[in-house]
Amino acid sequence: MQNKFSKETYLYWYELMQLIRQFELKAEEMYKMAGKIRGFFHAYIGQEAIAAGCMTATTQDDPYITAYRDHGLGLAKGITANAAMAELYGKATGSSKGKGGSMHFFSKENKFFGGHGIVGAQIGTGAGLAFAEKYKGTENVVLCFFGDGASRQGMLHESFNMAMLWKLPVIFICENNQYAMGTSVERTSNVIDIYKLADAYEMPADKIDGMVPELVHEGVARAVKRAREGDGPTLLEMKTYRYKGHSISDPQKYRSKDEVDEYKEQDPITRVQKTILENGFASQADLDAIDNKIAVIVDESVKFAEESPWPDDSELLKDVYIDQNYPFIVD
Repeated sequence: MQNKFSKETYLYWYELMQLIRQFELKAEEMYKMAGKIRGFFHAYIGQEAIAAGCMTATTQDDPYITAYRDHGLGLAKGITANAAMAELYGKATGSSKGKGGSMHFFSKENKFFGGHGIVGAQIGTGAGLAFAEKYKGTENVVLCFFGDGASRQGMLHESFNMAMLWKLPVIFICENNQYAMGTSVERTSNVIDIYKLADAYEMPADKIDGMVPELVHEGVARAVKRAREGDGPTLLEMKTYRYKGHSISDPQKYRSKDEVDEYKEQDPITRVQKTILENGFASQADLDAIDNKIAVIVDESVKFAEESPWPDDSELLKDVYIDQNYPFIVD
């Protein structure tokens, strides 16, 4: 598997996954300091291989949309650590001007369309983004991410039907970290293999080890090729695992420490690090240099967030309501 990908790809994966991991760890630290970060906080720790593999299988013009566990994918798509941390702090310099918070990262310029707090809502919006790309005649493919819990939402089935009917260029990616909040897939669904939900719509589907960036890349690349050729959507179930709780307040009583430790033995960053060293793509000193660079970036993001201004009161209703004089009908 190692020979299929270049040195540059592995080093990119390593740096991106380390950025996501270290950012999340630092943000969690800031959350636990009274008054620094408020509201909900859902860490992407453990799921970094999905972001890494998806990025190398797509282009920057391909839109991404996801649920509330959005920090990692937002960073992958190009939201800076500064803008991400400032958003967590609720500052005006954040990616959503400090008004979105942890669950609602957004960056139009980076084709990152959220960050959505309503379970499953982004599935329909993702299909809508794909409709827009097809209507405009682009070759862009939308990656629409959701969790295993959202696979029980009616929005998924309506979107699957329309996406197949209209052959929309969208890849539905279920990041199956095996727990919807604190309830396992086995306790909430008769269909344990989520990718099989696509069968009802004759949609191509696959199950992929989401802890391995090589396999993520290959699965997404196949689906992207199909979508760009006009053959419509694909459902990919990425089997992954979150090392942290559902949110920062989750006591995690529904799973054992042994289970978590077992998955940590499959850590995607450690796996990629091993491949890099075994193939001579970089030395340990080189990787240490990358780690140090990321540490500086993450530390600077905290300083940036601390020193950034709060949103002005005049921003309260901006980007929330459309002005009543907006010309809805154009002659």
